[in-house]
Amino acid sequence: MVNTSSNGDSPEPDLEPIGPGIQSSAFEVLRRFLEEDNWYPQQLEDSTICRVHFSGRNGELRCYAQVRDDLDQFVFYAVAPVKAPDHARNAVAEFITRANYGLRIGNFELDFSDGEVRYKSSLDYENAALTPALLRNAIYPAVQTMDRYLRGLLEVIYGGKAPAEAIKEIEGAEE
Repeated sequence: MVNTSSNGDSPEPDLEPIGPGIQSSAFEVLRRFLEEDNWYPQQLEDSTICRVHFSGRNGELRCYAQVRDDLDQFVFYAVAPVKAPDHARNAVAEFITRANYGLRIGNFELDFSDGEVRYKSSLDYENAALTPALLRNAIYPAVQTMDRYLRGLLEVIYGGKAPAEAIKEIEGAEE
């Protein structure tokens, strides 16, 4: 798995900045983990959010790792490299609903307003320490799952493939 940095020209998803100059110990754990694991994090200005990129077998993913100190939560998003056009959003919604069924860690999300598709993984670390092991166990399943389903997502969007058929090919191939 290869992670790459980016020039940052992509719009940011709806993540919630905490405030100016925030440097929490949990955020420092996240930042250090991402640096040491060669994710090349880019901290978004005045936030506890890092943007990273993941190069998978099926495409490049833009990702966001966020510490929410006010809630003792960590959220990670792996964002698909394309947005579903209006005409494909119902099929994409069916595709991600079928994909979500049976997933143990995380879930797919679709923003019906702009077609963004992302995979979310999160942790609640209330009364516990956020550790590199916990971060790894939230981040890697997210990027691996998005990469696994990305080919099918693209076939539904651009190839007119039926969502059920795309899921069957993805999940049947790995049984």
